[in-house]
Amino acid sequence: MLRLVSSQPPRTTNSYVAGLLLLCSIPWLLAGVNYEEAPINYRTTPPSNAITRLQQQIDQGAVSLEYDSHLGYLPSLLKALNVSTTTQVMPFAKVSRQNPKISPETPRAIYFNDEVHIGYVQDGLIEVAVTDPKLGMVFYTLDQEKSEKPAFENQSASCLTCHGTARTRNVPGLQVRSVVPDLKGEPVIAAGSFRSDHSSPIDKRWGGWYVTGSHGSEKHLGNLKLSDSKKPKSIDNAAGQNVSDLSPFFDTTKYLTAHSDIVALLVLEHQADAINYLTIASFETRHALYVQEQQLKSADANADQINATTQARIVKAGDTLVKYLLFSNEFQLKEQVKGTSGFTEQFSKVGPFDSKGRSLREFDLNSRIFKYPLSYTIYTGAFDSLPDAMKKYVYSKLNEVLTAADADPTFTKLDISARATLLEILRETKPEFVKYTSGG
Repeated sequence: MLRLVSSQPPRTTNSYVAGLLLLCSIPWLLAGVNYEEAPINYRTTPPSNAITRLQQQIDQGAVSLEYDSHLGYLPSLLKALNVSTTTQVMPFAKVSRQNPKISPETPRAIYFNDEVHIGYVQDGLIEVAVTDPKLGMVFYTLDQEKSEKPAFENQSASCLTCHGTARTRNVPGLQVRSVVPDLKGEPVIAAGSFRSDHSSPIDKRWGGWYVTGSHGSEKHLGNLKLSDSKKPKSIDNAAGQNVSDLSPFFDTTKYLTAHSDIVALLVLEHQADAINYLTIASFETRHALYVQEQQLKSADANADQINATTQARIVKAGDTLVKYLLFSNEFQLKEQVKGTSGFTEQFSKVGPFDSKGRSLREFDLNSRIFKYPLSYTIYTGAFDSLPDAMKKYVYSKLNEVLTAADADPTFTKLDISARATLLEILRETKPEFVKYTSGG
C-alpha cells in the first residue's frame, strides 16, 4: 500500500493511495514486456485474488461485512482479510486522488499483510491493492456507504497511470515514497522526494508520514511539516524523532490505533519492492517462454539460439530477485529500533518455524531489519505462483549462494555461518526448495 508522491495528484479515478502510489509516467514496458498484450493480457484477464474471493463470499451470503458508524467497513474488512491493526502506518502528505480529505489533521491509514494493502481515508473510499498470481498487483476501491452487499470496484484501469510505471519498476505494483510536506500536507517539490526500500538511508525516509517508535540518534523525515512551501536551507526535525504519542499532531481517537509503527514501515518498504520484483520475475519468464514458443514455429528457427535467449532473460530477472530476497544492498541500521504498536511481536509469531524455532520473520532491529537475511516473501502466494522455470532458477541460485558455491561478490557480507543457517531454515520451512534443488 503505498504511493507516495506526486507533484500533482492524478486526475484519473481512484488511484490507490498514499503509500502506494507513484509519479505518473509512461505505463507498461518492462524489459521488453508489454503486460497489456499476450501472454499477460492485464486488462482482459479476469482477476483471481483475495478480493475476488471475498466478493464471491459476500455475494453468496457466506460473509457479511459489518458497518461501523465511525469507520465504515474498515474494521470488518481487516478481520475478513486477516490484516492486523498493528500494521497501521499513516501518511499525511497530499499525494493521491483523495487529497481534499487528507491532511496532517486527517492522515490516511494503511494496513497490510503479505497479500493485501488497505488504505483508509476519513469520509472517503477504502482503497485496496492486492497481489494476483497472474496479474501482479490489482487495485480496488470500496464505497463507504452502507449497503446490504458492499461491492469492490476494480480501479486498475485508472490506477495503472501511476501504479504501472518506471517508479513501480514497470509492472502493476507498489512504491513507498518520502516527500517534504508543508503545514497543509502539500509536498514541497523543491525540497525533493525519495523512493524508499530496504536500501534507503534512514535520513531520506518517511517524509510525509507519521512515525512512532524509538531509533536513537538516527534521524528520519517523519512527523515533519515545513512552515511554508519554500525549499528550506536546512531541515531541523528534532521534534519529529523518537515519537511515541501522535495525539499532539491530530485526533488519534478517530482511527483504529494511535500508532504509525516504525517497524511496520521498515517491513512495508521491503515488501513493496519484493512484490514488484516477484511480478517482474513472473512477467519476464512468461513473456520469454511465449516469445520462444512463437519463434520456434518458424521454419528457419534456430532452436539453440532461441532457447539461450529465453534462459538469459530468466537468469537476469532471477538474479535481480535473489539479490533483493537476500537483502544484498540493505542499509545498515546504526542504533536499535523499537516500535510502539505490537507489530514486532505479532509479525514474528506468524512463522513458519524450523525445528530450532527459527523463522525468517524474526527481527534483528539493531544493525538490520531481520535476524536472518532472507525475505519472508519467499513464503507468499506471489512467490509460489512464479512460473516453474523461474522457481527452478531462483531455488538453484539460492542453493549456490547458501552453499558458498557461488562466488558472486554481491553476497560477500553473508559469512559461512549465516549461509548455513539460512540454508537450514529454508530446507525445513520450504519443502519445495528441497524438491527443486535435489532434482525431484
